[in-house]
Amino acid sequence: MTTTPRTTALLPLPTPAARALILAGGPASIASPFLAWTWTSSFPGDLTVYGYPGGLQWMTLIAGVLTTLYALASAGVPGVRRLNPGGGDAPLALTALGLFATTWFTVIAIAVTLGGLANLEPGAYVAAVAAALPLVGALALPQQAPPPTDTGGGRTAALRPLFTKPDRIPAASALAPWAQRAVITLVAFAGLGVFTFGVDTPSEEGETFIGYLIVVVFGIWALSTAGIVDRLSRLTADNRAFTLAMGFAAAIVFPFTQTNDHYANIGVNILIFGTVALGLNIVVGLAGLLDLGYVAFLGVGAYAAALVSGSEFSRFSGVQFPFWAAALTGAAASLIFGVLIGAPTLRLRGDYLAIVTLGFGEIFRIAVNNLDGESGPDITNGPNGIPAIPDLTMFGFDFGESHQIAGITLGRFANYYLLMVVIMAIVVLVYNRAADSRIGRAWVAIREDETAATAMGINGFRVKLIAFALGAALAGLAGTVSAHVTYSVVPNPYQFAGSTPPNSAFLLAAVVLGGMGTVSGPLLGAALLYLLPEKLVFLQDKSLLAFGIALVLLMRFRPEGIIANRRQQLEFHETGQLDVPDRGLEPGPGAHTTKAGA
Repeated sequence: MTTTPRTTALLPLPTPAARALILAGGPASIASPFLAWTWTSSFPGDLTVYGYPGGLQWMTLIAGVLTTLYALASAGVPGVRRLNPGGGDAPLALTALGLFATTWFTVIAIAVTLGGLANLEPGAYVAAVAAALPLVGALALPQQAPPPTDTGGGRTAALRPLFTKPDRIPAASALAPWAQRAVITLVAFAGLGVFTFGVDTPSEEGETFIGYLIVVVFGIWALSTAGIVDRLSRLTADNRAFTLAMGFAAAIVFPFTQTNDHYANIGVNILIFGTVALGLNIVVGLAGLLDLGYVAFLGVGAYAAALVSGSEFSRFSGVQFPFWAAALTGAAASLIFGVLIGAPTLRLRGDYLAIVTLGFGEIFRIAVNNLDGESGPDITNGPNGIPAIPDLTMFGFDFGESHQIAGITLGRFANYYLLMVVIMAIVVLVYNRAADSRIGRAWVAIREDETAATAMGINGFRVKLIAFALGAALAGLAGTVSAHVTYSVVPNPYQFAGSTPPNSAFLLAAVVLGGMGTVSGPLLGAALLYLLPEKLVFLQDKSLLAFGIALVLLMRFRPEGIIANRRQQLEFHETGQLDVPDRGLEPGPGAHTTKAGA
């Protein structure tokens, strides 16, 4: 006997009235940014102009467009139904909530910053009312009630279907190979546009960056709930090589979109810390070893490169290696330190290993602080570090000079950014080859159950030592570039925790937040955790508190990280909660992806 699913709604409005509110509020929200929201340009973004959006008005415009599109898709309008392959009204509710949140945040911020509601122009009131209408309408739409086994009741239970994916996402239609690659190209450069907007937001315009985060979070959440992200994941899994190529192509284009070299500096630092986080992902995500002193390997590589790069303050001031030799020196020094530290400590497990690695990180910082010729040998100049590290020169190309390429001026940081893109490509290649190899499968086996892996013939100590050494070498390679980008190397940044990166807590949070065991996860985590303190100045002194809160929320609602590894997604959720194998998750090490229906 089949029963028709019960439907509930959070607000007692007829369905036609609810849809009318949504279809009225969406277009009104799109029109409201073309009105003035305040009379003074003192608020960031200059919201005083009629006929053209500015600052946070762009966020309301984008959220309004998304809400209107999903309202039309929910109403069954031909041509837009493909935006919601999973069906249901959850994407509409999420886009409406994002529209409401960013618009009302802007209105409240104007009133608080400028000192009262008197500073609001009529356009702000129009935007506030228009943004509220779709949210009211979405909450009034009938939703499928939770199954009888669900012990939750009332309006809380009725709210759950709004934010739950359908049990099954229909398979994507077969696309021609050229069409698949066209979609991947479009998504890659759309991602570049979203990232560029966030990076280009001035640090003094924290309100604009918060609105940007609101729209991005709710927009991606809505696309994920609609099933679009799952379809794209399957598409990229079927075209893995092309996806990587387009990702790096979009990364190369980034400095050509910048008119301020400061933003290229943000980009190169994100790539440096993303590279280090990817190395830590080998240790933590693949081998399951909790390393709390990993930033020390970045410091070893930076100091090794600084000593042989021709600085007049170096202990070996007469020595100046070419970059390839300095990079190999930094990577080799970190690898050697990784072996020296790992050999006596990797027989420990769990918390004991974490404590030892934390001690190593502190010992490194204290040691280089004392190698000043007074407390110890004169090698690192102690607290003064090694300044005046000269810029790189490769094949006659001086990275410290500006260059014209296709009529576009690339500054110093843009040059180093492009160098880091090349190094990142090498690191990703090494990571993928190692993770898909026999040793990579051994790392996963050790992470899952070291006792069982050892019983099956895996040499646990040797396997863990290889992971430790390889992760250290990748961190040292990034450290060689970091030393040249910053002109100097000092001991203070290489600590467990601090208000600014790099530090071990930052790197570990990037891996956990982004998604352990994946390639793109640590890169996304590093980008988020670097941009947030950079753009939200008031968070700099409270960054650890913010990271802690973010990790607690992540462990509660998405313990596998933002970008999930298939294996860990299954570990963190009970059977039946996920639609496997068609969830389009990033495949784990050793996993072989197949086309749908194969």
